[in-house]
Amino acid sequence: MSAVLRGPFTGRARREVLFCLFTVPFGVFVPLAGFFVTVRLALLASGPPWNSGGNPSGLAVAAGTGVAALLAVLLVTTGAARRLTGACRGLAGRLLGEQVTAPPPLAGRGARGLGARLADGPGWRALAYLLLKFPVMLLECYAVAVLWGAGLANLTYPFWWQQFRNHPPGVHLSPVPVITPFDWFGEGHFTVATFPGTFAAFGAGAGMLLAAPWVTRAVVAADRWLIRGLLGPGSVARRLADLERARALAVEDAAARLRRVERDLHDGAQIRLATLAMNLGMAKKKLGRSGAVPDADAARELVDAALQGARDALGELRELARGIHPPVLDNGLPDALASLVASSAIPAQLACRLPARPAPAIEAITYFCAAELLANAAKHSGASTIKIDAAERAGLLVLTITDDGCGGADPARGSGLAGLAQRAAVVDGHLDITSPPGGPTQVTVELPLHT
Repeated sequence: MSAVLRGPFTGRARREVLFCLFTVPFGVFVPLAGFFVTVRLALLASGPPWNSGGNPSGLAVAAGTGVAALLAVLLVTTGAARRLTGACRGLAGRLLGEQVTAPPPLAGRGARGLGARLADGPGWRALAYLLLKFPVMLLECYAVAVLWGAGLANLTYPFWWQQFRNHPPGVHLSPVPVITPFDWFGEGHFTVATFPGTFAAFGAGAGMLLAAPWVTRAVVAADRWLIRGLLGPGSVARRLADLERARALAVEDAAARLRRVERDLHDGAQIRLATLAMNLGMAKKKLGRSGAVPDADAARELVDAALQGARDALGELRELARGIHPPVLDNGLPDALASLVASSAIPAQLACRLPARPAPAIEAITYFCAAELLANAAKHSGASTIKIDAAERAGLLVLTITDDGCGGADPARGSGLAGLAQRAAVVDGHLDITSPPGGPTQVTVELPLHT
């Protein structure tokens, strides 16, 4: 319930409304241009009023169809469709976080370039997006203008009614229409004639505003689906881009791990071992080469300090080795996840259904993802219970972690979720987060069983 009440005030709702407003020109450009050309041709084909021969309407339709096809070819061959949808793709990235890789640029000049442009698959897909954007744009305009705009307007009825409807007795004024989602032209179905009736308009406006973010999100989701499917590279090019990105992430991840190991060794175990060697050297001086020990107590203290330093260094080296490859994974992923559940700060439940053992790299990524998510839940969620589910589905290892906390998890706020997404992408995996304000939070990690 709290998520519904906070919906209209979230940053995501504002960004989606801005996306709907800014992308209206992309939805009307092609249909409006085609409509203008067709109407113009119809006027030309109809001729002067005394010309009644032929079939001017049929000629206009045929000519309009031909010119519309020519317009589509021009949009593709001149690159206009690519440029228009490139701007739309940029808006989707900035406002929605929908990062879609741009298709490769078109190469070739002259006659070869014209042939390449006619065979430009991304250009034709961009044109298809501009055509399909029109009905989606109408729905987006409906969501913004009716649910958001009219909803806000309906909230104002009780506040301006007394100032503008204070007519003398005996004067009859027409009822004021109220725009609703079902009668958004404001004619006939819902009108207000008295001040108490304004509270019904207020209630209608509040309901429209509460529903507006969710309707907008559904419509924008359809637009995002079109952007992902039509404005990115083709299937082969997209796959190559994904592999290149995964390779870059793997290199960056490996370099970051090496730097972390070097830093931990330099700042931890190396310093402790140096202190150990220094204490043993001082103890050797205190003990002397032979004979009686002049300061046995000081020598014992140095030996004790050296012994404690050796134990601390050994513990740090074990922790470092556990960070590289946890020994508990030697017994398999179910036992490793069970150890995390046993040591979790929040009571956790585990369900693990893996008929076959995944590859060692997949087990390690799954273990580290689960450990990081449990740590995040303990720090930020305020949850009372956590459920961990690891199962094989359609050839994938699916790790799902759900908590009943306050929600609002956002990878952009530095909670470690972005790093987990990168780690999953290294092996061509995927991380999905559902965390509305008020909870619950569910994080799903999908990984291949074998690398």
